[in-house]
Amino acid sequence: MDTIRVSTEVPGSSKSTAQSLSESTSLTETINGSHEFKISGYSLVKGMGIGKYVASDTFMVGGYSWAIYFYPDGKSPEDNSVYVSLFIALASEGADVRALFELTLVDQSGNERHKVHSHFGRTLESGPYTLKYRGSMWGYKRFFKRSLLESSDYLKDNGLLVRCCVGVVKSRTEGPRSYNIHVPVSDLGQQFGKLLESEKGADVTFDVDGETFPAHKLVLAARSPVFRAQLFGPLRSENTKCITIEDIEAPIFKDILFTRPSPGLLLLFSNITHPG
Repeated sequence: MDTIRVSTEVPGSSKSTAQSLSESTSLTETINGSHEFKISGYSLVKGMGIGKYVASDTFMVGGYSWAIYFYPDGKSPEDNSVYVSLFIALASEGADVRALFELTLVDQSGNERHKVHSHFGRTLESGPYTLKYRGSMWGYKRFFKRSLLESSDYLKDNGLLVRCCVGVVKSRTEGPRSYNIHVPVSDLGQQFGKLLESEKGADVTFDVDGETFPAHKLVLAARSPVFRAQLFGPLRSENTKCITIEDIEAPIFKDILFTRPSPGLLLLFSNITHPG
């Protein structure tokens, strides 16, 4: 994985200033897939002619379609049918598709002595193979000598089993990620209102026109500088557990208490008394 750092520093500038730094990452990986191709009736396809083949069904790996081609009499006339040929081909439209391949002729005796031709283990030497267009192939004209194949454990019940692995190379560049997070509308006022209605944890009581209103000092102080000065300021009374407010009706005070207290409360506090 390569990391590319881009600096906004101007070449030749020696001035020390705050600079922004952006960052991106190039990610290259393979998308792998496999396909098994069973070739039944080998003796019947033998002799079909040089350059003639039997093909697997197409299969998808990495967004591309692929197919396996088996040439029982070989692909090249110069080999004179001495070898069987095996290839993997790009079966869909594509240009410069880079991929790794592995072709395996399966040992059907159970001894696990498969014949494997792999491109995966040679990536550091030559890199992935590039297929230029639809029909481009990777494989071996001389995959196996036919006379040896016909007397081997690879041929069982007149059939062969070919396994193909494809690793399509994909690259992408990732930059800083941005997230769109929905921030809900604040319901803090409603929560404060429910707290007042519940009277839980109340530590101050207002006596207004014979009616009492339990409340919370910290909540009131946070919501209004008027309450903050009266309850926690330097001129606060020693007894702030019960505060009597005169010359205001109880319903009006309740509305003030359950909404945002206004600077007009300064006039009310001129009429506050503290029992005892």
